[in-house]
Amino acid sequence: MMNTEQLTELIRKAVQEVTGGIPSVSPAVDPGEVPDLSKVDLRAELAVPDPANAEEYLNMKARTPARLGVWRAGPRYRTKTYLRFRADHAVAMDAVFTDVPEDFLAANGLFQVTTRCTSKDEFLTRPDLGRLLDPDTVAALKSKCKANPQVQVYVSDGLSSTAVEANIPDLLPALLQGLKSQHIEAGTPFYVKYGRVGAMDEVAKALGSEVTIVLLGERPGLATGESLSAYMTYRGYPGMPEAGRTVVSNIYQGGTNPAEAGAHIASIAKKMLEQKASGVDLKM
Repeated sequence: MMNTEQLTELIRKAVQEVTGGIPSVSPAVDPGEVPDLSKVDLRAELAVPDPANAEEYLNMKARTPARLGVWRAGPRYRTKTYLRFRADHAVAMDAVFTDVPEDFLAANGLFQVTTRCTSKDEFLTRPDLGRLLDPDTVAALKSKCKANPQVQVYVSDGLSSTAVEANIPDLLPALLQGLKSQHIEAGTPFYVKYGRVGAMDEVAKALGSEVTIVLLGERPGLATGESLSAYMTYRGYPGMPEAGRTVVSNIYQGGTNPAEAGAHIASIAKKMLEQKASGVDLKM
Protein backbone atom coordinates (compact mmCIF):
# COMPACT_ATOMS: atom_id res chain seq x y z
CA MET A 1 0.00 0.00 0.00
CA MET A 2 1.10 3.59 -0.70
CA ASN A 3 1.90 5.85 2.17
CA THR A 4 0.97 9.55 2.23
CA GLU A 5 4.29 10.72 0.79
CA GLN A 6 4.10 8.30 -2.12
CA LEU A 7 0.51 9.31 -2.90
CA THR A 8 1.44 13.00 -2.79
CA GLU A 9 4.36 12.42 -5.16
CA LEU A 10 2.14 10.49 -7.56
CA ILE A 11 -0.38 13.33 -7.65
CA ARG A 12 2.40 15.87 -8.14
CA LYS A 13 3.77 13.98 -11.14
CA ALA A 14 0.31 13.58 -12.65
CA VAL A 15 -0.35 17.32 -12.37
CA GLN A 16 3.07 18.06 -13.82
CA GLU A 17 2.40 15.84 -16.83
CA VAL A 18 -0.95 17.51 -17.51
CA THR A 19 0.14 21.13 -16.99
CA GLY A 20 3.74 20.92 -18.09
CA GLY A 21 4.86 22.05 -14.68
CA ILE A 22 3.65 22.54 -11.15
CA PRO A 23 1.35 25.56 -11.07
CA SER A 24 2.43 28.27 -8.72
CA VAL A 25 0.15 29.19 -5.86
CA SER A 26 -1.28 32.68 -6.15
CA PRO A 27 -0.32 34.90 -3.24
CA ALA A 28 -3.05 35.97 -0.86
CA VAL A 29 -4.85 39.10 -2.02
CA ASP A 30 -4.17 42.15 0.07
CA PRO A 31 -7.55 43.22 1.54
CA GLY A 32 -6.66 46.77 0.61
CA GLU A 33 -6.69 45.80 -3.06
CA VAL A 34 -10.20 44.33 -3.08
CA PRO A 35 -12.44 46.70 -5.07
CA ASP A 36 -15.75 47.91 -3.68
CA LEU A 37 -18.16 46.23 -6.08
CA SER A 38 -21.00 48.56 -5.12
CA LYS A 39 -19.03 51.49 -6.60
CA VAL A 40 -18.61 49.92 -10.05
CA ASP A 41 -20.81 51.57 -12.68
CA LEU A 42 -22.70 48.64 -14.19
CA ARG A 43 -23.84 50.81 -17.08
CA ALA A 44 -20.27 51.15 -18.32
CA GLU A 45 -19.41 47.47 -17.98
CA LEU A 46 -19.49 45.25 -21.07
CA ALA A 47 -20.38 41.92 -19.47
CA VAL A 48 -21.53 39.94 -22.52
CA PRO A 49 -18.63 38.33 -24.41
CA ASP A 50 -18.42 39.12 -28.12
CA PRO A 51 -21.68 41.09 -28.46
CA ALA A 52 -22.92 41.65 -32.01
CA ASN A 53 -23.01 45.41 -31.45
CA ALA A 54 -20.95 46.46 -28.44
CA GLU A 55 -21.49 50.19 -28.96
CA GLU A 56 -25.26 49.94 -29.09
CA TYR A 57 -25.24 47.52 -26.16
CA LEU A 58 -23.43 50.08 -24.00
CA ASN A 59 -25.72 52.87 -25.24
CA MET A 60 -28.71 50.84 -24.09
CA LYS A 61 -27.13 50.13 -20.69
CA ALA A 62 -26.32 53.82 -20.22
CA ARG A 63 -30.02 54.66 -20.25
CA THR A 64 -31.08 52.48 -17.32
CA PRO A 65 -29.76 51.24 -13.97
CA ALA A 66 -31.29 47.83 -14.75
CA ARG A 67 -28.89 44.88 -14.83
CA LEU A 68 -28.77 44.20 -18.55
CA GLY A 69 -26.60 41.44 -19.97
CA VAL A 70 -24.99 40.19 -16.77
CA TRP A 71 -24.01 36.98 -18.56
CA ARG A 72 -23.65 33.60 -16.87
CA ALA A 73 -21.45 30.69 -15.89
CA GLY A 74 -23.40 27.68 -17.12
CA PRO A 75 -26.93 28.11 -15.75
CA ARG A 76 -25.75 30.35 -12.91
CA TYR A 77 -24.81 33.97 -12.36
CA ARG A 78 -21.13 34.73 -12.57
CA THR A 79 -19.42 35.19 -9.22
CA LYS A 80 -18.92 38.92 -9.79
CA THR A 81 -22.59 39.37 -10.66
CA TYR A 82 -23.69 37.48 -7.57
CA LEU A 83 -21.35 39.42 -5.29
CA ARG A 84 -22.59 42.72 -6.74
CA PHE A 85 -26.16 41.63 -6.08
CA ARG A 86 -25.24 40.85 -2.47
CA ALA A 87 -23.42 44.18 -2.09
CA ASP A 88 -26.38 46.17 -3.40
CA HIS A 89 -28.75 44.17 -1.22
CA ALA A 90 -26.59 45.06 1.79
CA VAL A 91 -26.81 48.76 0.86
CA ALA A 92 -30.60 48.47 0.72
CA MET A 93 -30.71 46.71 4.10
CA ASP A 94 -28.54 49.41 5.67
CA ALA A 95 -30.84 52.10 4.28
CA VAL A 96 -33.85 50.50 5.96
CA PHE A 97 -32.38 49.44 9.29
CA THR A 98 -30.12 52.36 10.23
CA ASP A 99 -31.31 55.60 11.82
CA VAL A 100 -30.56 59.17 10.84
CA PRO A 101 -27.83 60.43 13.24
CA GLU A 102 -28.82 63.10 15.73
CA ASP A 103 -25.85 65.28 14.78
CA PHE A 104 -27.08 65.27 11.18
CA LEU A 105 -30.46 66.59 12.31
CA ALA A 106 -28.82 69.28 14.42
CA ALA A 107 -26.58 70.34 11.54
CA ASN A 108 -29.63 70.78 9.33
CA GLY A 109 -31.70 72.66 11.90
CA LEU A 110 -34.24 69.91 12.52
CA PHE A 111 -35.70 68.88 15.87
CA GLN A 112 -37.05 65.33 16.17
CA VAL A 113 -40.44 63.90 17.01
CA THR A 114 -41.64 60.31 16.65
CA THR A 115 -44.78 58.60 15.42
CA ARG A 116 -46.56 56.04 17.57
CA CYS A 117 -43.97 53.42 16.61
CA THR A 118 -41.56 52.68 19.45
CA SER A 119 -38.91 50.73 17.51
CA LYS A 120 -37.69 49.97 14.01
CA ASP A 121 -39.25 46.51 14.17
CA GLU A 122 -42.63 47.96 15.08
CA PHE A 123 -42.30 50.55 12.34
CA LEU A 124 -41.70 47.83 9.74
CA THR A 125 -44.44 45.50 10.96
CA ARG A 126 -47.08 48.11 11.92
CA PRO A 127 -47.27 50.68 9.13
CA ASP A 128 -50.55 51.94 10.59
CA LEU A 129 -48.70 53.25 13.67
CA GLY A 130 -46.23 55.05 11.42
CA ARG A 131 -49.12 57.18 10.14
CA LEU A 132 -50.20 58.34 13.60
CA LEU A 133 -48.92 60.88 16.13
CA ASP A 134 -49.57 60.57 19.84
CA PRO A 135 -50.86 63.54 21.91
CA ASP A 136 -47.39 64.34 23.29
CA THR A 137 -45.96 64.61 19.78
CA VAL A 138 -48.82 66.84 18.66
CA ALA A 139 -48.26 69.06 21.71
CA ALA A 140 -44.53 69.28 20.94
CA LEU A 141 -45.23 70.33 17.35
CA LYS A 142 -47.70 72.98 18.43
CA SER A 143 -45.26 74.41 20.97
CA LYS A 144 -42.20 74.47 18.66
CA CYS A 145 -43.70 75.20 15.24
CA LYS A 146 -45.34 78.20 13.64
CA ALA A 147 -49.12 77.79 13.58
CA ASN A 148 -51.17 77.91 10.38
CA PRO A 149 -48.32 78.39 7.89
CA GLN A 150 -48.99 78.56 4.19
CA VAL A 151 -46.56 75.67 3.64
CA GLN A 152 -45.30 73.22 6.25
CA VAL A 153 -42.19 71.27 5.24
CA TYR A 154 -40.81 68.40 7.28
CA VAL A 155 -38.46 65.45 6.80
CA SER A 156 -39.06 61.79 7.60
CA ASP A 157 -36.96 58.65 7.38
CA GLY A 158 -39.60 56.46 5.76
CA LEU A 159 -37.81 53.37 4.50
CA SER A 160 -34.42 54.93 3.80
CA SER A 161 -32.38 56.91 6.29
CA THR A 162 -29.63 56.89 3.65
CA ALA A 163 -31.85 58.93 1.33
CA VAL A 164 -32.37 61.54 4.03
CA GLU A 165 -28.64 61.92 4.68
CA ALA A 166 -27.77 61.99 0.98
CA ASN A 167 -30.34 64.54 -0.18
CA ILE A 168 -31.64 66.80 2.59
CA PRO A 169 -28.52 69.05 2.85
CA ASP A 170 -29.15 70.21 -0.74
CA LEU A 171 -32.89 69.67 -1.06
CA LEU A 172 -34.24 71.35 2.06
CA PRO A 173 -32.40 74.70 1.69
CA ALA A 174 -33.31 74.85 -2.01
CA LEU A 175 -36.97 74.22 -1.22
CA LEU A 176 -37.14 76.79 1.59
CA GLN A 177 -35.32 79.35 -0.55
CA GLY A 178 -37.70 78.64 -3.42
CA LEU A 179 -40.71 79.28 -1.18
CA LYS A 180 -39.15 82.47 0.18
CA SER A 181 -38.39 83.81 -3.29
CA GLN A 182 -42.09 83.39 -4.17
CA HIS A 183 -43.15 85.17 -0.96
CA ILE A 184 -44.69 82.03 0.49
CA GLU A 185 -44.67 81.67 4.27
CA ALA A 186 -43.01 78.44 5.38
CA GLY A 187 -43.48 76.80 8.76
CA THR A 188 -40.82 75.45 11.10
CA PRO A 189 -39.07 72.41 9.58
CA PHE A 190 -38.59 69.30 11.73
CA TYR A 191 -37.93 65.57 11.48
CA VAL A 192 -40.35 62.69 12.09
CA LYS A 193 -38.77 59.38 13.03
CA TYR A 194 -40.49 56.14 11.98
CA GLY A 195 -42.77 58.06 9.64
CA ARG A 196 -45.04 56.82 6.88
CA VAL A 197 -46.57 59.04 4.21
CA GLY A 198 -49.91 59.24 6.00
CA ALA A 199 -48.35 60.96 9.02
CA MET A 200 -48.39 64.16 6.97
CA ASP A 201 -52.15 64.32 7.40
CA GLU A 202 -51.75 64.32 11.18
CA VAL A 203 -49.13 67.06 10.83
CA ALA A 204 -51.48 69.14 8.67
CA LYS A 205 -54.24 68.77 11.24
CA ALA A 206 -51.97 69.65 14.16
CA LEU A 207 -50.39 72.74 12.59
CA GLY A 208 -53.20 73.96 10.35
CA SER A 209 -50.99 74.26 7.28
CA GLU A 210 -52.50 74.96 3.87
CA VAL A 211 -49.90 72.93 1.99
CA THR A 212 -48.00 70.15 3.74
CA ILE A 213 -44.82 68.67 2.26
CA VAL A 214 -42.96 65.66 3.60
CA LEU A 215 -39.51 64.80 2.24
CA LEU A 216 -39.42 61.06 2.83
CA GLY A 217 -36.94 58.27 2.16
CA GLU A 218 -38.30 55.73 -0.29
CA ARG A 219 -38.06 51.96 -0.19
CA PRO A 220 -34.56 51.14 -1.48
CA GLY A 221 -33.96 48.85 -4.41
CA LEU A 222 -30.91 47.23 -5.94
CA ALA A 223 -30.32 50.28 -8.14
CA THR A 224 -30.03 52.77 -5.26
CA GLY A 225 -30.73 53.21 -1.57
CA GLU A 226 -30.70 57.01 -1.80
CA SER A 227 -33.98 57.80 -3.55
CA LEU A 228 -36.25 60.28 -1.78
CA SER A 229 -39.72 61.60 -2.61
CA ALA A 230 -41.69 64.72 -1.77
CA TYR A 231 -45.37 64.10 -0.96
CA MET A 232 -47.59 67.18 -1.03
CA THR A 233 -51.20 67.87 -0.03
CA TYR A 234 -53.50 70.86 0.09
CA ARG A 235 -55.50 71.03 3.32
CA GLY A 236 -54.60 67.47 4.24
CA TYR A 237 -56.62 65.62 6.85
CA PRO A 238 -56.52 62.16 8.46
CA GLY A 239 -58.04 59.64 6.08
CA MET A 240 -57.28 61.70 2.99
CA PRO A 241 -57.37 59.48 -0.15
CA GLU A 242 -54.09 58.84 -1.93
CA ALA A 243 -55.49 60.54 -5.02
CA GLY A 244 -55.25 63.79 -3.08
CA ARG A 245 -51.45 63.65 -2.89
CA THR A 246 -49.01 65.13 -5.39
CA VAL A 247 -45.64 63.37 -5.56
CA VAL A 248 -42.20 64.32 -6.84
CA SER A 249 -40.19 61.09 -6.80
CA ASN A 250 -36.75 59.70 -7.62
CA ILE A 251 -34.88 62.57 -5.98
CA TYR A 252 -31.17 61.72 -5.74
CA GLN A 253 -27.96 62.41 -7.61
CA GLY A 254 -28.67 59.67 -10.17
CA GLY A 255 -32.25 60.84 -10.77
CA THR A 256 -33.77 64.26 -10.11
CA ASN A 257 -31.02 66.48 -8.71
CA PRO A 258 -31.90 67.46 -5.10
CA ALA A 259 -31.25 71.19 -5.56
CA GLU A 260 -33.30 71.29 -8.76
CA ALA A 261 -36.04 69.26 -7.09
CA GLY A 262 -36.27 71.85 -4.30
CA ALA A 263 -37.03 74.64 -6.76
CA HIS A 264 -39.52 72.44 -8.61
CA ILE A 265 -41.37 71.47 -5.43
CA ALA A 266 -41.63 75.14 -4.43
CA SER A 267 -43.23 75.96 -7.79
CA ILE A 268 -45.76 73.16 -7.31
CA ALA A 269 -46.59 74.46 -3.82
CA LYS A 270 -47.34 77.86 -5.35
CA LYS A 271 -49.77 76.27 -7.82
CA MET A 272 -51.46 74.40 -4.98
CA LEU A 273 -52.02 77.63 -3.08
CA GLU A 274 -53.35 79.35 -6.19
CA GLN A 275 -55.67 76.51 -7.21
CA LYS A 276 -56.46 75.34 -3.65
CA ALA A 277 -55.98 71.77 -4.82
CA SER A 278 -53.55 68.85 -4.86
CA GLY A 279 -53.32 65.36 -6.32
CA VAL A 280 -55.55 64.61 -9.29
CA ASP A 281 -57.39 67.92 -8.81
CA LEU A 282 -54.24 69.98 -9.37
CA LYS A 283 -53.79 71.30 -12.91
CA MET A 284 -50.10 71.24 -13.73
